Amino acid sequence: MTAYRITHRTTYSYDDEVTDSLGIAHLVPRALPWQSVTSYDIGVTPAPVDLSHDTDYYGNSATYFQVTEPHTRLEVEAVSEVDVTTPLLPSGLLDVAWERAGPLASPEHLGAWRAADFALPSASVEQVDEAREYAAPSFTRHRPAGDAVTDLMHRIHADFDYDHTATTVTSTVGEVLSSRAGVCQDFAHLTLACLRSHGLAARYVSGYLSTLPAPGRTRVVGADASHAWVAVWLPDLTDASDGDWLAFDPTNDQWTNDRYVTVAWGRDYSDVPPVKGVIFTEAKKSTLRVSVDVAPL
Repeated sequence: MTAYRITHRTTYSYDDEVTDSLGIAHLVPRALPWQSVTSYDIGVTPAPVDLSHDTDYYGNSATYFQVTEPHTRLEVEAVSEVDVTTPLLPSGLLDVAWERAGPLASPEHLGAWRAADFALPSASVEQVDEAREYAAPSFTRHRPAGDAVTDLMHRIHADFDYDHTATTVTSTVGEVLSSRAGVCQDFAHLTLACLRSHGLAARYVSGYLSTLPAPGRTRVVGADASHAWVAVWLPDLTDASDGDWLAFDPTNDQWTNDRYVTVAWGRDYSDVPPVKGVIFTEAKKSTLRVSVDVAPL
């Protein structure tokens, strides 16, 4: 088990006063069989007139806030401590032929109805023909789902370059396929399109990845960032359980382990951005700064 203290600070600056700011944040890590949250705190500056926590449709912790004090700077800081172990998946689930793993193709299996929502197109993940064609070499007939998904992960990592200048937060799957470059959000959306186009249920996972300093170097505080990866649903064909989710990271070409801290999941990024909201202002310009630190304890 590995323990972490995570500090995530989001700062907005404006060139004119904001008179009302309403926001939703997904910043509190989830409580999971392999992850326990020992503490968390979310602070907003200026002080909000309303700050509350709720659970959204997918079971994520969502924080709602409203600031009515006029301001030209808004800061949202979340500090949490978590204990994480490497998720374990029953080997039998990995051996299921991928054709039998889709919840829409096999709705009779336990858990299929819960997973079905993640097999459908979503706002940021269109099931374009190009994604299905790209994924097809990995999904050969009767191939075990675990092998097929892992092969797709290897191919995306090899075929696409990590380039933060190649895309924006609104880039489409088609644009990522065309540019052959992007960031973790793009690679997650592409992977989702590939899996869903073959009938599999897959969800977008938002969280953090603990980075390791180069040999001989000290750890740089604040050099981490939010991260995104994917989890695919695999059914239990014996109907002894609801099945389980295999989480993997196409950006780093690996299954998740105890360096990954899960915050939230949804159909795509638009369901679980770290912070989003609405402001009332006459400001013409704004800047956003994000600082993330994932510190092993």
